[in-house]
Amino acid sequence: MQFLETNRVHHGRSELLMAQIEPESLALSFWSPPYFVGKEYEKNETFESWQSMLRQVIHHHAKALKPGGFLVINIGDIRCFKDESIPRFQAMNLSMQKSKITRDMVLEAKAEFPEFNRDQLAAHLGCSEQTIDRRLNGNNIRGGKYEIQTRVNLVGGPLQSYGYECGLYLYDHRIWIKDPAWANCKWTTNSLKSVDEYEDLYVFWKPGQQIIDRSRLEPNEWKEWGSRAIWYVKSVRANDDHEAKFPIELASRVVRLYTDKNDVVLDPFMGSGTTAVACVRSGRRFIGIEKESKYVQLATASVERELAQLRLDI
Repeated sequence: MQFLETNRVHHGRSELLMAQIEPESLALSFWSPPYFVGKEYEKNETFESWQSMLRQVIHHHAKALKPGGFLVINIGDIRCFKDESIPRFQAMNLSMQKSKITRDMVLEAKAEFPEFNRDQLAAHLGCSEQTIDRRLNGNNIRGGKYEIQTRVNLVGGPLQSYGYECGLYLYDHRIWIKDPAWANCKWTTNSLKSVDEYEDLYVFWKPGQQIIDRSRLEPNEWKEWGSRAIWYVKSVRANDDHEAKFPIELASRVVRLYTDKNDVVLDPFMGSGTTAVACVRSGRRFIGIEKESKYVQLATASVERELAQLRLDI
């Protein structure tokens, strides 16, 4: 079999192409998969097919990683997971109400005029019929009456299960604190839900001797983030060429912490090429896999620009 070439972005689906990686050749695999949140590149996925894809990709690592190697997955929980089976979340945001009519005022009017229907009550109180309905029935449904209700769906548990199935063990868990998303949007301010300002880094280990070399980082880096569970890294300022980019600083930290120079690092969801650029900057080799041809071109161009810059700096 001809193995996947290093320092190249390969076009195809990871669950298929990973079978062509040289066994026990990877020191690290670092990636951020599709999150199943409705991005354009997820349009043909179901939740079941998404889970199956993640499981297959993780299982391939049991063969591709070196003994003592690491798999680091950057992912966030699905904060708006559609679920038809749960009750509808109801919320009455007093500061957002356009009408000052309260439930007690409607009940008093009903008691005084028991023969009034909702339209008549609305005319009497000087509000809309919808306001009467909301105050009486509490049907302030987040997302709208006819939308499928959403909830938070945690993803760490399934990832851990997929790893254990194939002999990869959860070794560590770090948290990336990023810039708050949706901080000024109506969806957030109209509920009690928190803003989305962190993602998880799940670190899996393949049994075998691991190398701990503190010379990989500067002493201040070990102190500030190398041995810390919480990483403060600003988000990418503009996702104008890809819908979901993580910052180069995040990839650089993972690559430098878990590998040595000339090691091979895999990113099976290469996207815009951030992991590859981090590898080039730190003297590591990479293998990239990407199913979208436009992103293969984007990632390849990013690597070529980085290599050109390095030649200029020499």
